[in-house]
Amino acid sequence: MHAYPRWKFWFILAALLVSLMAALPNVMQPPSWWPSSMSKPMNLGLDLKGGIHLVLDVAVDKAVEGHVERDVSEVRRVLRSHKLRYKKLDAVGITLTVAMKQASDNDAARALLKDEFPSYDLTLTEQGVFTLVRKAATIKEDKGYAIDQAIEVVRNRIDALGTTEPVIIKQGEHRILVQIPGYEDTAAAKAILGRTAVLEFKLVDEKGDLEEALAGKVPMGDQIMYGKKETRDGKPFRQPYLLKKRVELSGMEVADARVSIDSRYGEYAVTLKFTSKGSRTFDRLTKEHVGDRFAIVLEGDVSSAPVIRERISGGTAQITGSFSPEEARELAIVLKAGAMPAPIKVVEERSIGPTLGQDSIDQGFQSIIIGSILVLIFMAFYYRMFGMVANVALVFNMLLIVAAMSMIGATLTLPGIAGIVLTIGMAVDANVLIFERIREEMQMGKTPLAAIDSGYAKAFSTIMDANITTLIAAVVLFQFGTGPVKGFAVTLSVGIIASMFTAIMVTRAIIALSVERRGRVESLSI
Repeated sequence: MHAYPRWKFWFILAALLVSLMAALPNVMQPPSWWPSSMSKPMNLGLDLKGGIHLVLDVAVDKAVEGHVERDVSEVRRVLRSHKLRYKKLDAVGITLTVAMKQASDNDAARALLKDEFPSYDLTLTEQGVFTLVRKAATIKEDKGYAIDQAIEVVRNRIDALGTTEPVIIKQGEHRILVQIPGYEDTAAAKAILGRTAVLEFKLVDEKGDLEEALAGKVPMGDQIMYGKKETRDGKPFRQPYLLKKRVELSGMEVADARVSIDSRYGEYAVTLKFTSKGSRTFDRLTKEHVGDRFAIVLEGDVSSAPVIRERISGGTAQITGSFSPEEARELAIVLKAGAMPAPIKVVEERSIGPTLGQDSIDQGFQSIIIGSILVLIFMAFYYRMFGMVANVALVFNMLLIVAAMSMIGATLTLPGIAGIVLTIGMAVDANVLIFERIREEMQMGKTPLAAIDSGYAKAFSTIMDANITTLIAAVVLFQFGTGPVKGFAVTLSVGIIASMFTAIMVTRAIIALSVERRGRVESLSI
């Protein structure tokens, strides 16, 4: 038998030490000096830890209409920049309508609109009205972007709750599956995830007549909006405002949002910090409109309409509104995470209690223990001392799986436990191939040491082929599968890699070490 390289012994000992250190946090609290990369236990999935299961429906059609409504301002800007006057500019659904004041401008307007807005199909009616209908391909892109953006916003909001390993995946064409392990406040989660958090800054029309607008004579380019519900003289009341339709600044330009205390009234507020572009816009607006009121519109309600006393160049603003601490915190979370591209609603919700999760954990670990014991007994009975070596490698294999999943931050789910149970059987499969090959070599008349060398050498290619093909299948499951399937794929992948290491290297090292101490070997306990 060839001498086993010493560096492999040291490598195995190093792997054992690292595995013990990484697996320790799963059974006890490590000391303060423990390496941070090895100080976290495995994350448990929703089916084991309990938590919240939600299915969100995204109103993607509203997202498309929002794109069209925002393009109204762009059409207005483009026509004005080319000194083309219009008498009508409106948006309904996915259609923009534009009517020029002078028919002689129609040709110039047609060329300009066709060039500047290629995402619309442009036609001119007999009445001289341009209709711009959003193209089907663009609508599909808008809907896809809305889902992707909603997933990102949901992820940011959940991260702000302080939870770990949430599952957030697209489901169908317009739904999002959300699972939050370890979080049990369904009402709070729905409140945070369900808010569109559309933030807009609009100028108050100081010259318009609010009373006439309330009577139905709303000036062109204006709209009536209302403040939050309050009580006056024992009756519900909402303060009306006459605002410019044009959105001067939106929540898209908010870089940060934090809970603060209003210095004037001592109430909870939310302080905003704009992006560099938003800061420049805010600086220009406050410079040009000193003395005017600037309305802060949140989710369709006027939160406040303070007077611009002076130019504000710091890129910050404050939202007040008699918030409670919880309301201010929730608002800061949703504004910092970004506005939803479209309204969403919860169409399915389930809450899994920790007791049910603990039952799943207990049953899962019982299956692991029973499966391990049966495998250990079979290997020890059928392969005798070589079987005991395989059993030591199996224990090492289990330790490697726990350590690896803890270090990479993987989430253990109920299907993941099934993957571990499957790995237990697969872990000894390689040793079965090796041991049977050794038996065959000895029956052919080879010496015990030569049979060991030949058994490992000839079984190596078969073991590699079998495990690599299984690993490829596990990678495909992880890439294209969803939550539970991914959990199974993770444990299966980690288990395959660990079993190849323990079956080929660890068992060979143990056998080599025992053979070296025996001197002359006449027979093998196999």
